[in-house]
Amino acid sequence: MKKIIKRICIITIIVLFVLLVGGTCTIYGVWHNEINTAFSFKKLRNRNDEHKDGALYEMKVYGDYYFEEFLKKGVSSDKELIGYITSHITKGLIPMKISESEIACSAFTAKLENGDQVFSRNYDFDKTNTCIVKTNPKHGFKSISTIDLQFLGLDVHKDVKGLMNRITALAAPFVPLDGMNEKGVSCAIFMSYQGDDKTIATNQDTDKPDITSTTMLRLILDYADSVEKAVELVSQYDLHDSAQTSYHYMVADATGKSAILEWVNGTDKTDNNGKERKLVVTYNDKDDSIGSNEAEADYQWITNFIIQPNYYETDEDKPGFDRYNIIYNALKTTNGILKDEGTAMQILQSVGQRYYKEGHDGCTVHSVVYNLTKKTSYFIPNENYDDESAKFFYSL
Repeated sequence: MKKIIKRICIITIIVLFVLLVGGTCTIYGVWHNEINTAFSFKKLRNRNDEHKDGALYEMKVYGDYYFEEFLKKGVSSDKELIGYITSHITKGLIPMKISESEIACSAFTAKLENGDQVFSRNYDFDKTNTCIVKTNPKHGFKSISTIDLQFLGLDVHKDVKGLMNRITALAAPFVPLDGMNEKGVSCAIFMSYQGDDKTIATNQDTDKPDITSTTMLRLILDYADSVEKAVELVSQYDLHDSAQTSYHYMVADATGKSAILEWVNGTDKTDNNGKERKLVVTYNDKDDSIGSNEAEADYQWITNFIIQPNYYETDEDKPGFDRYNIIYNALKTTNGILKDEGTAMQILQSVGQRYYKEGHDGCTVHSVVYNLTKKTSYFIPNENYDDESAKFFYSL
């Protein structure tokens, strides 16, 4: 009964708010999907301030989120994206924002002993609240993705509660950090630290339509049924990295094919013009940048340095090269074939920020193993690998 009363009160507040600004149409007719989505937002796991763990939430998105219209319009900056989200999702009534963030991270693909293909990913950052978002757009593929709620300006030191925060969370489909769709295509974003000051964003300027980092991931999740299709889709746009920094990306599918997508122009010391960068795609059978005998391996792995040959003068210049080698050494012992999802999670644990760097201030905010064959995910927040209550499983 308390939940019913609370829902009635919140709907009443929304109705009064719309009427006060001159709305005359039926509130549910205009906002029914947004209301249902807001009420689906729920907490799965509490914050642990002593352990510097953020909370974990879940949200189911009802209806579409104006992404088809977004692609027709296109945006070339976070500011333009915020304007689009505000005007469409909150009908211009409630302002929104996207915050900057540094994304370290690691990921790899592998095959399980039963033949299933997996894409495994760590999101390394710091204490933050996370949301697992489920979408099922009318003209796109069903997907599950992970959102850092700090990107939407929500306070990392507080629980996400109240009507205004729930409405802010409606923008979550536009800022995925990783995810998987019903076709078994998965993707993720990683910082690449390009240019002299390591934060020069890709900012292409041709006659192609424009797209930002996280909306490019949404494009893949909603419309790509293979790695080839993902590359085809991405190639149609000018990329504008979010948060004024640089990223590269990884995409994989259920056939075992994967690719790393990088935008480069020059070497580490000369890659300072984001407008001149061009897309370079490195597939898993061509990943020879580390000079190993695994150049044509079925698996692929990534951390935070550009993998193009001769981009760096030395290995010491490669951000995340230590994690890269830990993953590589774990995969090569079995030629990229792992016992099960639990084994994949153990590799993620081995490069968790608190695990391999004792005393490190950061945190692996989440670790997730996407089974691209079965379309399932195995999710653990905040490096709680030994806590059974911190293990979450989803299926598409």
